[in-house]
Amino acid sequence: MSEFISNTEKRLQDLLAFSLGMMNGEPGRELMEKYAEALNSLTPHDMLRLEDRQMQLGITAATIKKDIDKVVNTFFKQLSKYPWKRPENGSFLYYLMLENEAFGFKLNQIKKVLKSYSKREANDFEDLRADLLPRFEELTSFEWHYVKKENILFPFLEKVWEAYRPLKVMWSLHDDARKMLKDLISLLKDNQIGWEEINPKIGKYFFVAFGIIQKEELVIYPVAAETITTEEWQKMHQQSFEYPFPFIEAPMKPSSENVNLFQEIAKDSEKDFNGLFQTEAGALNAEQLVLILNSFPADITFVDERDKVHYFSRPEDRFFPRSPAIIGRDVRNCHPPESVHIVEQIIEGFRSEARSEAKFWINLKGRFILIQYFALRNSKGDYKGVLEVSMDASEIRELQGEQRLLDWE
Repeated sequence: MSEFISNTEKRLQDLLAFSLGMMNGEPGRELMEKYAEALNSLTPHDMLRLEDRQMQLGITAATIKKDIDKVVNTFFKQLSKYPWKRPENGSFLYYLMLENEAFGFKLNQIKKVLKSYSKREANDFEDLRADLLPRFEELTSFEWHYVKKENILFPFLEKVWEAYRPLKVMWSLHDDARKMLKDLISLLKDNQIGWEEINPKIGKYFFVAFGIIQKEELVIYPVAAETITTEEWQKMHQQSFEYPFPFIEAPMKPSSENVNLFQEIAKDSEKDFNGLFQTEAGALNAEQLVLILNSFPADITFVDERDKVHYFSRPEDRFFPRSPAIIGRDVRNCHPPESVHIVEQIIEGFRSEARSEAKFWINLKGRFILIQYFALRNSKGDYKGVLEVSMDASEIRELQGEQRLLDWE
């Protein structure tokens, strides 16, 4: 066993040296010859450990992203040969891979359109623009694939993977794809923007979108398949019905879907859902408390003093997706790498008592969203966590004068 560990560590060190050499611009052929033994025995597990070690060395997700495709392409042949058991039909992972297949088909259909355009005159671009715009707008629904990974798959993986840090790089790539697609749609809507400016941006989006699929299916999914239990996959599948299934026919909900996942979590935490919640201002049973919190005109998320997500409400329409899988998750892992520093700044400000609240406001899908964070402290002043409250303030901003009478018209 010690010999196996030693060999694994040596291979990891060689792979790390190889990847750092690639990132530093050293000759690729020389590096491949020098570290051929490690490269020829590479597995998806090694790829995760390699990236995790890079992040432990302080190399940021942004830096890793710059060269990750070059490194993965070098490893492609070996990674693609890795023998792993594909998911069973009807499982959570099966549908994630099916969504990838459908998304790839959509992307290739656009490539086909672009190829036919390249053989025509440049003045045909307005026709091409009219063809491309709805196709790229349709791709925005693939957002739900990324959301399911970030809010269901990643929390489960974080619980069992020691080398889970590379998931932050994947999330960062999601955000890159989101931004690129949004920018592309904006450019296609602008009649003042020509083909010369749009064409390279389409190429970059395709590179990132296809690259994410490749990294999922060469690294993330094989390791997940070998480290997640059948019971955990079933839980993920149950939770996936909180969201759409982009580009594929939605599956039938499993018979266990009627199980209240929040009650299961409460039981696991040894909380009594049948007792009364009592305060100096009254008492509520579990049903009343849940109804009140879910009917409150805002999204509520509570992070405890250990920085773990402890609760979130379930209004009919949430602005930001949440899944039961995030309960118990470190709040830092609930955000892409580019915004984690803001989360840490808020928590530190609250914990040190330098601040008690923070506010942000954004425009989201045509609505004005107010996002507020409040420090929670007990009667002794001890820090007990953070309450996040997000609400649609669009109509509130437009209120004028007074309305004292009921108007239901």
